[in-house]
Amino acid sequence: MSPEPRFDELIHAPTRLSLVSLLAASEWADFRFLRDSLTMSDSALSKQLTTLEEAGYVEIRKSFVAKRPRTSVKLSPQGHQAFAGHVAALQEIVARSGLAVLPDQVS
Repeated sequence: MSPEPRFDELIHAPTRLSLVSLLAASEWADFRFLRDSLTMSDSALSKQLTTLEEAGYVEIRKSFVAKRPRTSVKLSPQGHQAFAGHVAALQEIVARSGLAVLPDQVS
């Protein structure tokens, strides 16, 4: 069953869209991995994660490894649903333009 298309203003912001798409492809992602992959500062990433957490789109887990703090993040079921709906809405918009994007053409 395909997701119901629903444009999501919260996810659509470029930084959050990149962040959510990375999280959608992983079970749990380490804060450092996200920061380095997105070339963001710690504070900028933390702010985006807080916004997504407040919306219920991500779960954040804090722990210690060898006495060092470690933060891991995953997309919640609600976040997965919102992302899938947003992608479906974007695909509809593109389809209306006559520029069909096939899944194997997306890199």
